[in-house]
Amino acid sequence: MIIRIKNFHPMDGNRLFVSFDDGREVVYDMNEDIDTLPGYSVLKETTGLFQQAMLDESRTCIYWNDEIDLPSDEIAEYGEPVGS
Repeated sequence: MIIRIKNFHPMDGNRLFVSFDDGREVVYDMNEDIDTLPGYSVLKETTGLFQQAMLDESRTCIYWNDEIDLPSDEIAEYGEPVGS
């Protein structure tokens, strides 16, 4: 099953609030990704870049540029469910 993002918005502390078509809502903490994945540190180093996140046309990926993206299935699996 393809997990599609309905809506999202960047939050303080390098976190993303994400809602999916199936009604689930999660908060995904990007800090570990930023600290460990090659190229992701620019999200902390460049003022305002984290807030410029975009949703791809298929609604299966949040991205910042050609090198930095986050697939919807990863967000769904590792995000903290809202309300738990």
